[in-house]
Amino acid sequence: MKRAAAAASLFLPAAAALFLAACSSGDAKQEAAAPRPPACNGATFEDASFTHCLADPARHTIHMVLGPSGKPPYRSLSQLAVDRPGKNHAVAFAMNGGMFDQDGQPIGYYVENGVRGHKLNTNEGRGNFHLQPNGVFYGDAAGKWSVRTTTSFAKTVSNRPDFGTQSGPMLVIDGKLHPKIDPDGESKKLRNGVGVDRQGRAHFVISDEPVSFGKLARYFRDALNCPNALFLDGSVSSLWDPEHGRVDGGPPLGPLIVVEKAAKGTR
Repeated sequence: MKRAAAAASLFLPAAAALFLAACSSGDAKQEAAAPRPPACNGATFEDASFTHCLADPARHTIHMVLGPSGKPPYRSLSQLAVDRPGKNHAVAFAMNGGMFDQDGQPIGYYVENGVRGHKLNTNEGRGNFHLQPNGVFYGDAAGKWSVRTTTSFAKTVSNRPDFGTQSGPMLVIDGKLHPKIDPDGESKKLRNGVGVDRQGRAHFVISDEPVSFGKLARYFRDALNCPNALFLDGSVSSLWDPEHGRVDGGPPLGPLIVVEKAAKGTR
């Protein structure tokens, strides 16, 4: 009896350890299986409705896409979506980004997969793109993303990035609103932009209703805490959000920014 009791007393701690280990393993599996929050969510700022999409370097990679290799530009997010099923990584979301000509070709700096498709544009001119300072959104495969004015980019960036697109005007410059943008001007359109916060995350925003440049700029500065943000486009602003089944249509587009669900440094 004593030997049986002793054996039982030895068994109980071992069984308890196994039980705890099993519970811990189950908890870990549950945590691993827990769904991640969607990349895109609705938001309200100053009584205006926006869709905010967050790209995190720990979870996403960013690429510029113009069209199939050696072929004309896609010109729409729906055409991009049709072409994606055979690709390696799932799309978290995609958005138009960068000024373009009537054929959909970029008119400013453009780099796709490390290959430059258009040089930096420092010309004077009319329209939003030439409302100086304009800027460049760019980054590398390691997940280091930035927004800089065109002048700053030309002076400080010597190595070609993995991706890059030039647009304008800048919305926020070193924590301050673009000096030529009215606080809430009369021009109100659907608009989209991108900003990078101090943690290195890229915030993509598209308005769900017509808004002014000033309101969009303040949203990046005051709500998203982005010290630098860049206007991407207006009127043609479009978003592909697969998780919510959204694929915007509209006028023909040019360069597209694709955010993939992939660890940094992968293709």
